[in-house]
Amino acid sequence: MSKFIKKNVIMDAEAMRRAIVRISHEIIENNKGVENIILVGIHTRGVPLAQRLAKSISAIEGVEVATGSLDITLYRDDLSAMGYNPVVHATQIDCDIEGKTIILVDDVLYTGRTIRAALDAVMDIGRPKAIQLAVMIDRGHRELPIRADYVGKNVPTAKKEAIEVTVAEMDAADEVIIGDVE
Repeated sequence: MSKFIKKNVIMDAEAMRRAIVRISHEIIENNKGVENIILVGIHTRGVPLAQRLAKSISAIEGVEVATGSLDITLYRDDLSAMGYNPVVHATQIDCDIEGKTIILVDDVLYTGRTIRAALDAVMDIGRPKAIQLAVMIDRGHRELPIRADYVGKNVPTAKKEAIEVTVAEMDAADEVIIGDVE
């Protein structure tokens, strides 16, 4: 099993909060409001980030934005490498996605394979009008032609480095850490 060795904090709680507020404004502006928008967090840390975006957008626009959660485990192209008992979380999208704009929310965009799996999972649920992508960190090294529409921070990394996003809802602290994997 690989070990994460912390090198530097690249975003603290305040920087993450500001990124959420900025992304919220960008979503509102790019979509000319938030009518027919659904924020869908990708398990695991994309879910609280989507909920934070919804809360921020609600504070700005004065309307509630639908949220959901998406488990992409069974859509991964590396499922056989994950072991015999992968942890599967519930997908919960409590509204019809037909004709809506889905904004997938994740913590880190790296190779693009997680997002490809998320696109497949969403299309199995229904046919949205559009799918957009919001991430806290884009670290580069794409293997698929996928890009984020909304990015908290671009962090160029070496392949041997790793990015760890922690959220208070799950990890008791908000921060983004860069480190090495051994």
